[in-house]
This record gives sequence, C-alpha cells and structure tokens, in this order.
Amino acid sequence: MNTLIALSGLGLMTLFSEIFGFKKIIRPIILIGLLTALVFSVADWNTNQSLFNDMVLVDNYAVAFSTLLIGLTLLWFLLCNNLFFDPVTEVDHSALAVFALIGAVCMTMYSNMIMLFLGIEILSISLYVLAGADKTNLASNEAAIKYFLMGAFATGFLLFGIALTYGATGSFSLAAINTAVSNGPGPNMMMLTAGVLLLLIAMSFKVSAAPFHFWAPDVYQGAPTAVTAFMSTVVKTAAFAAFLRLFSTVFSSNTEVWSSTLWAIAALTILLGNIAAAAQENIKRMLAYSSVAHAGYMLLAILAMNQLAAGALFFYSVAYSLSSLLSFSILLIISQKTGSETISGFRGLFKSNPLLAVLTIVAMLSLAGIPPTAGFFAKYFVFTAALDAGYLGLVILAVAGSLIGVYYYFRPLMAVFTPSSDSQEFSVDKTTVFVLVLLAIASLALGISPRWLTALFS
Repeated sequence: MNTLIALSGLGLMTLFSEIFGFKKIIRPIILIGLLTALVFSVADWNTNQSLFNDMVLVDNYAVAFSTLLIGLTLLWFLLCNNLFFDPVTEVDHSALAVFALIGAVCMTMYSNMIMLFLGIEILSISLYVLAGADKTNLASNEAAIKYFLMGAFATGFLLFGIALTYGATGSFSLAAINTAVSNGPGPNMMMLTAGVLLLLIAMSFKVSAAPFHFWAPDVYQGAPTAVTAFMSTVVKTAAFAAFLRLFSTVFSSNTEVWSSTLWAIAALTILLGNIAAAAQENIKRMLAYSSVAHAGYMLLAILAMNQLAAGALFFYSVAYSLSSLLSFSILLIISQKTGSETISGFRGLFKSNPLLAVLTIVAMLSLAGIPPTAGFFAKYFVFTAALDAGYLGLVILAVAGSLIGVYYYFRPLMAVFTPSSDSQEFSVDKTTVFVLVLLAIASLALGISPRWLTALFS
C-alpha cells in the first residue's frame, strides 16, 4: 500500500511541479521518490496484505515484480537524462512515465478484475501519449494513433471477457471466480469459456503475442527510442506479471479450455517473431520483432502453470529487461551520433567507442541466450518449466527459434567490428556510462549465479 501511495504522490508532485515552481529540481525529486517507493516495496516482503476491500493483494509475487518495475523505471530515468526529455515538455513526459509505472504496479498487485482493468488503462493511456511524444516526427504520430486504436480494440476484448466471466461466476474477485470455476461445469459454462478466451486475446495483445502483435513493430519503430525502451521493459514485464497471476489464480483448474489455444499462440509467436526479425535492417524494428519472439518464450512459463513457472517468468523478465534496456539505450546513443537506426550505424563502433562496443556485445549475447549472460539461464528456466509440464514439442520449436535468433543478433555484432571510413571517436556522459555498465554487469552476474533469484519463488 505504501508503494502505491508513494508513487501516486510522486506522480501528482511531478504533474504540478511547473505550477508550484519547482520544475528545475523535478528530476532529483523523481529519483528520490522512486528510491523511496523501492524501499517501501522491498519492506512489503512476506507481509501478504489484502487491501482496499480485497481488491489488492500484496504478496511476494507482487512485491518481486513491483520492485523490478520500480528499479527498471529508476534506471530508465537515469539513462534518459538529456537523451529524451525536451525542457519544454519534461514535466509532462516525466509525469506520464510515473503514472504508467503506477498502472504497471497495479497490474502486479490486483486481486480483482476491476483493479486489473484500472491498472491496464492507467498504463496504456500514458503510453499512448508517450508514443507520440515527438510531435515533429510523423512516425511518432503514426505510432501513437496505431497504438491507441489497437489498444482500444484490446480493451474491448478485455471488458467483454471480464463481463462474461462476471456473468458466469457472479464476481469480479479472483478468489471467488476461482472457487466457481473449481466447482466444475455449470449452466454458464459456455459463457465462462467465451470469457476466458476473450481475456486470453486481450492479454496476448498486451504482451505482443502473435497474431495480436501487429502494433508492436510500427509502434516500437515510430515512438521515440527512449519510450520504446520503457515499453519493452516495464510494460512487457507488467503485462506478463498480470497474465500469469490471472490464469494461475483463476483458470488453472480448467486448462483444457485455453491451453491448446495458448499453445498455438506461443508457437506462432516464436516462429513469426524470429523469422520476421531476421529480415530486418532497422535495429528498432528488429528488436521489436525479437520482443515478439521473447513473448513467445515467456508464454511457455504461463502454459506450464507449475511450481517452476513464476520463478522462471520472473527471471526471464529480469534478464530480458536488463538486456533490452541496454540495447535500446545504446541504439539511442548511436542514432544521435550517426543519425542512423540501421545495422550499418553500428559499423566501426569498436574503433569509435570500444566500451560501447563491449556493452553491445553483452546485450546481444544475452538477448540471443548465449552463456555466460542472464539470457541463457532465462531460456533454460522457461524451457525446464515447459518440459516439466510435458510440452516437449513446443520446447523443441522454441530451441529452433532461438537458433534463428542467434543469426540476427550477431548481425549488429559483426557490424561493430566492421571498419568504417567515417567512424570518429565519441564519448558518452558519465552517468549514462555508469548505468549501462551496471546493466551489463548485472546481466553477466545473473548468468554466472542465477539460482538466488529463482529461489525467491521456491
């Protein structure tokens, strides 16, 4: 509860900072506020509180994901210093990012369908605006309108799913719905089945799973790169946390209704994401399609629905977020220096900035799942969870998709060492370098010693 109160207060303070005349110090205020929320979140470990008339559940699952989301947002604000925010709109963009985080935290703590809906909408509306933050860029404007329109359709599916589930069970509470579902088929079984499938479609859109992924490449490419980094880390992590909580809490006793559909979605997501990514020249678009592929791998944990699932999904979220934030931040720096977002923009990077080249290597190796990075064990844990649940065929397909991923992730690495006639040395500010190095070290540390993180869910 203290975490949500601290974040809400920070959001309001940021929103009104210009009116009350402390706009110039809003950045340190945001960082201090996020650190405070982080402390409150960690302090909630093992409390298992049920709040707001049982609409919010602060258990260890919620605490772990909330802490991750707040930490990622803190790092994101540090990286975006002087790289994204225009002095004129800094307050607006900062407030939107904080409110998006509030929605994301709600998505990890909900124990009621209404709170799930509120969390998704708070997150989504903020992101619709941030995607179009670069008003002078037509691609950014296009990304915002596409994201908004597709998001509106997804919200429709979500609300219809919630309404049908309520009609079949008589409650919005996850616990009450679980009790009704566990009691077996009743006269409203058809209505419940339709509700489950509509909720599955809505959540698949939020995690950019195929065939509900079409918004992702255009929005990732058109939105400002800093916003794309936020979307690929905080937003995706929150969506998967909400996805797993919903289906593991409510629909774990009737997996026959949705497991076959989710199996097909996961398989299609892995294949389409990897194949499409391999054909891209634009790095942002390549990372967008690879994000789709990673969503497919993470769906394996939800499909497994066993005691290994939560730990595997959390570790994958951490590993993917670290490497994705690192990748997009490096791309943002390079695109500002070279004016290019294509693979060719990485040519000669080892000569012009050796440290940035090494960090690029770590990021791409982790995304590809190559040891000793965290990405290797991320895939190992989700594959193990899926194998334990009996999904051997899907795991073989996922391994084949990972091999395709090695190909397109190594393309930027080859460009890094390719000589370029116009490559010139350049430097990056110390704060950005510190955070990037920290992300790389964390990825390597988790690749060397991964078990302590998954042990949180054992």
